[in-house]
Amino acid sequence: MNVLKSLSSLVTGQLETSYLKKTNQIYFMKSENKLIIFQDQKIRRIWHNDEWFFSVVDVVAVLTESKDAKDYWYRLKKRELENDIELSTNCRQLKLPSSDNKLYATDCANTKSLFRIIQSIPSKKAEPFKQWLAQVGYERVEEIENPELGQNRIKTYYELKGYPKEWIDKRLRGIAIRQELTDEWKNRKIQTEKEFSILTNEISKATFGKTIGEYKEFKQLKKQNLRDHMTDLELIFTMLGEKSTTEITKEVDSQGLDECQESANKGGSIAGRAKEDLEKNLGRSIMSEKKFIPKKDKKKIK
Repeated sequence: MNVLKSLSSLVTGQLETSYLKKTNQIYFMKSENKLIIFQDQKIRRIWHNDEWFFSVVDVVAVLTESKDAKDYWYRLKKRELENDIELSTNCRQLKLPSSDNKLYATDCANTKSLFRIIQSIPSKKAEPFKQWLAQVGYERVEEIENPELGQNRIKTYYELKGYPKEWIDKRLRGIAIRQELTDEWKNRKIQTEKEFSILTNEISKATFGKTIGEYKEFKQLKKQNLRDHMTDLELIFTMLGEKSTTEITKEVDSQGLDECQESANKGGSIAGRAKEDLEKNLGRSIMSEKKFIPKKDKKKIK
C-alpha cells in the first residue's frame, strides 16, 4: 500500500474557500461555474466590482415558474416602461455561460437592483427569495473575511447528505485542489467552459481511461455531480491527477490550450500509472460502477 501512503498528503492541508450554507433552503456555490441553488433551481451569478451580480432571467424563472423566462422578462420590462419605470437601468450586461457552454452578454443585477425588480413580479416566492438573496450576499462578505466559514458550510452540506467524515475530508481537499488548478488555468489564457472541459477530460482520460461523460455513464449518472459519487480511492486519484497537473503546468509555464492540454495529459498519466500499480497489487480495479450514496446518519446534526 505504498501508493496510498504517498498520496496521503492530498487529503490533508489547508482547504480553500467554497461556499455553502444551511438556511431555510440549502444553497451550494460551485466555484467552477458560479452556480447557486434556490429551491432546486439554478441561478447564475458573477463577482463583479466587488459584489455579486445575478442573472435576471434565472431569477424570473425561479419566481414565476414560467416556461419562457426570457419572454416574461421582456414583457415585464415593456409593461413597466408604460408606467415610466425603466427596469433595464437596474441591469448590467455581463457575460455568463449558457447551455452551449459559451459566454453571452446577459442582463444581470446586484442585490439592491434585484429587490427593485422583484417588486414588479407577483409571486408567493418573493419574500423567501429576498431573505435568501440577502443571506447570499452576506455569506460572501463573511467568507472573504474568514475563509474557514466557507469550509464549515460545505462540510455541513455533506454531513446533512449522510456522507462519512473520512469521505468528506477527501472531498473538501479535492475541491481545494480543483480550485487551485482552475485558477492556474485562468491565468494561462484558458477562458471558455469548453476549454476547461477539454482539459478536465484530458486528466480524467489519462487517469481512469474515461472522459467525465464516459465515467458518468459508467456509474449510470445523469445530472448528478460525478465526484459526489466517487469512492475514497477514486477521489484520491482524481486529486493526484489534478495536483500533478497544477505542478507541471507551473513548472513548464504552460500557456494556452495546447500547452495546458499537454500538461494535463502528463499530470493525469502520473495518477493513471499510480492507479494501475495499486490495482496490480490489489488484484482488482479501484473503479466502482456503483453510485456512492451513503446511509443517512440518524443523529440530528446541529
